[in-house]
Amino acid sequence: MATLFLIPAPLGDENRAWLPEADRLSVLHLRHFVVEAEKTARRHLKALGVSTPIRELSMATLNEHTPENEVAALLEPLLAGHDVGLISEAGCPAVADPGAQLVALAHRKGIAVMPLIGPSSILLALMASGANGQCFSFRGYLPVDPAERSKTLKQLEERSRRENETQLFIETPYRNNAMLAHLLETLAPGTRLAVACDLTLPSQQIVSHRVSDWPKERPDLHKRPAIFVIHAT
Repeated sequence: MATLFLIPAPLGDENRAWLPEADRLSVLHLRHFVVEAEKTARRHLKALGVSTPIRELSMATLNEHTPENEVAALLEPLLAGHDVGLISEAGCPAVADPGAQLVALAHRKGIAVMPLIGPSSILLALMASGANGQCFSFRGYLPVDPAERSKTLKQLEERSRRENETQLFIETPYRNNAMLAHLLETLAPGTRLAVACDLTLPSQQIVSHRVSDWPKERPDLHKRPAIFVIHAT
């Protein structure tokens, strides 16, 4: 039976292998891929040591612009008996990623799904934050409108306090500094605020303090992929 392999991608542009050796070897035979971005997928496959000429690989695109009624067609190689690799732009496929649609369809069709070990910015940020890792929630993007964002942050902070639940979210990288400033202005002094950016890269930076203890010299997060973490007590 064909298998859908979920292949994690590096979190940055470093051209290096990122899978454990056993997992790396398990995907070298693949000739069919569903990818979020073809350019980065090609680079990732080269780093993995895929020796098949790139022009001989079949690559279909699945991203936020893919119409829902076109996702089912991406299963055709699997239904024909070919193993397929699913690759996100960065990190783990199907986690905060449109690949989840394909995984759900694969299960519906009785296709085996094989998740492989690799970097997840969400879990890495949670691990490094010092916040509660027993109960947490990833919220994706918060509202852009300042008033709506403040309202949402207060709700998340209250939920964190009430349920002892860590809240994680992201922002468009060019708005990261504005988000950090807004968080420090909006959250209660005793709430823990952690920011983890450029995870796994040489420029990695992780700062985690209660709001009242945050240093006046803030990290410059502009255009750097970042995860924000809050935990209220």
